[in-house]
Amino acid sequence: MNLSKFKASIHEGKMPEGMTVYLQSLWLDGNGDWTKAHGLIDQMEDDDAAFLHAYLHRKEGDLGNASYWYSRAGKNKPSISLEQEWEQMVLYFLDRVKK
Repeated sequence: MNLSKFKASIHEGKMPEGMTVYLQSLWLDGNGDWTKAHGLIDQMEDDDAAFLHAYLHRKEGDLGNASYWYSRAGKNKPSISLEQEWEQMVLYFLDRVKK
């Protein structure tokens, strides 16, 4: 799968089968369901989940909480748009599937 196909699946409203929990969360967020997206990764402890958690709290507007999660993930809060960060995260997690 690539970014275009991922986005197309959102527009079609049909989540592809077999996606990682991270991609499922990004798909739900892209489909406008922040609550379910957050719920999928909320209790996960790994760095990738912390990175995604940070993005979701940044999108929510809770910048203090987002900063905490970026720090937990070992990342700096980006100075790009939420849309750009979302795309970069999709690409990152799609690439992790290939490895």
